[in-house]
Amino acid sequence: MPFHPTRRRVLGALAAAGFAFDDALAAPLAATPACHDGDEPTVRQTEGPYFKPSSPLRADLVEPNSSARLVEVSGQVLTRSCQPVARALLDFWHADERGDYDNAGFRYRGHLFADAEGRYRLRTILPALYTGRTRHYHVKVQAPQRGVLTTQLYFPDEPMNRRDGLFRRELVMRMAEAGDGLAARFDFVLDMR
Repeated sequence: MPFHPTRRRVLGALAAAGFAFDDALAAPLAATPACHDGDEPTVRQTEGPYFKPSSPLRADLVEPNSSARLVEVSGQVLTRSCQPVARALLDFWHADERGDYDNAGFRYRGHLFADAEGRYRLRTILPALYTGRTRHYHVKVQAPQRGVLTTQLYFPDEPMNRRDGLFRRELVMRMAEAGDGLAARFDFVLDMR
């Protein structure tokens, strides 16, 4: 998990190392490199025709005998003021390695809860393309006792991104190679303070 230094941690570490500060140097810093107070909430998108309620609780959606490339999706659920949302519910669903959705069962469907710091981690596969759409994951995110954010996450550098009318650049995951698989990162910002 990447380390995201807060202002307090950075100043504390520098002070412990013997650095002195004056008031000008102690000006407010961003809470994390990716989050600033007042951030816009994550863009909402249609849930599409394939959502199924009551998905199983699981953080590993990989099916036995799947030959698709593995993807680990992780990130944090935050408020607009960069506070972590503890125990946020994240419900994921996506197409399989052939571009099909399982509407009879729960293949490539599941939900999990963020930890006390709003962090989540999901193990799944790279979904296949299907007619008219670029590669994507569907997700619903809900803070305890709050409304639901429904959106989609996209992959960078996909040729179909340019032709998919639903694609939004703000919803592209950060990607990196991770052995034989991929590591994807996306931080959700919920419309709450």
